[in-house]
Amino acid sequence: MTRRGPLVAASVAILAVLVATACTSAPAEPITPSAPASVMVSPTRTSSASDATVVDASAIPTRWPIKHVVFLIKENRTFDQMFGTFPGANGVTTGMDHGVERPLIRGNDQLISDIPHCYDCSLLAWDQGRMDGFDQGGASSAWAYSQLHETQLPNYWSWARSSVLFDRFFSSAQGPSYPNHLYAIAASSAGTHDNPRRGPGIHSLTFGCDAPPGQFAEVTQPDGSVREVRPCFDLPTEGDLLTNAGVPWSYYAANEDQPGYIWSAYSAIRRYRENQRRWDRHVHPVDDVLTDIRAGALPPVTWITPRFELSDHPGSNFCHGENWTTQVVDAIMKSPMWKDTAIFITWDDYGGFYDHVPPPQVDGFGFGFRVPLIVLSPYAVDGKVSHELGEFSSVLRFTEDNWRLTKLTHRDRNATPMLSAFDFTQAPRAPQPLPLRDDCRGPIFSGSGT
Repeated sequence: MTRRGPLVAASVAILAVLVATACTSAPAEPITPSAPASVMVSPTRTSSASDATVVDASAIPTRWPIKHVVFLIKENRTFDQMFGTFPGANGVTTGMDHGVERPLIRGNDQLISDIPHCYDCSLLAWDQGRMDGFDQGGASSAWAYSQLHETQLPNYWSWARSSVLFDRFFSSAQGPSYPNHLYAIAASSAGTHDNPRRGPGIHSLTFGCDAPPGQFAEVTQPDGSVREVRPCFDLPTEGDLLTNAGVPWSYYAANEDQPGYIWSAYSAIRRYRENQRRWDRHVHPVDDVLTDIRAGALPPVTWITPRFELSDHPGSNFCHGENWTTQVVDAIMKSPMWKDTAIFITWDDYGGFYDHVPPPQVDGFGFGFRVPLIVLSPYAVDGKVSHELGEFSSVLRFTEDNWRLTKLTHRDRNATPMLSAFDFTQAPRAPQPLPLRDDCRGPIFSGSGT
């Protein structure tokens, strides 16, 4: 039976997504699926807080005194959009628009229209490293060159001031959510540059193996050609490495009938989405994450993605989204697991917003645009802006090094594990939970987008 939490549900469908284009890099080598492709799954999850297993994470050897890693991924913001005015960080208050300097206006807590951020859109914005093509008409003309100020994201800024903020952290792939969420679990996008495309008349809340006929992903082949396939892959993932090493893990995401399920990355991995027992063991409703934290049921490694209306994505209310993040962080800080936890908070792609730093081009897929990364931990350095280079594979690399796992692709092999965030010789810092904001205005959700 699917559980329902206290969060408010959205009643809108996700807009159709935009097309990808070819590139020269090839997808990762596939592995043999653990379940036949013909196996079907029921439309609801069956896990519950009452049957959640409490794991003694302290009993599993680690390289550092970190026994829990939480990778919390939110939506569609750049570093300059959120932290461009942060003291000591590499941020700006003006941008370049087709060679002309343009001020970054004060942002809006609740944008009704999504800003285009497809793969082709990102290439235009990047403009061969000139970073001046973000105005592409429509909503991008109004809001791409905008910036939130400290009073509009006080808790994010508070964490950045008291812990570690990275200003050279990039999304893994040029383009939107789908490839970047795959990188966050697999250090690869399976050859995709863009969100899956829906054919005419196709409406669904999934980007995965449970997509209806007529929905497909475009995968770049070794020769640069593009093949249309089901958005369902046999891709090695971090979860597989953890399982092989005997380290429990979980992925919290929206349910199949909730906006935000598109970010449930394991829905695109065949041996999880098409094996109900494996799915229920590892993939859980995000509405239950607070209950499970308070029950001490988070395993050593946990991914968390929000429901759409609490994601910080345009269309959602940023204030309510920040409050949801605060609830998750506060719950961890108030729990026994805080003493040995590292929380990595980031945003999955640029969402059409301006950033002035050209992303290093390490292969045919990325890096994508710069996004914020905040690291919270009892061992986090107090009030540091780190200039260490990173991307989503860096969080995987930290996890791999901590539990002495193997590697997935060249991305995590080449990544640094973000150790500049930590001082493992210091006395563990006490938790500092924050109050929820009481200044949220407007509905929790008023638009749509991807």
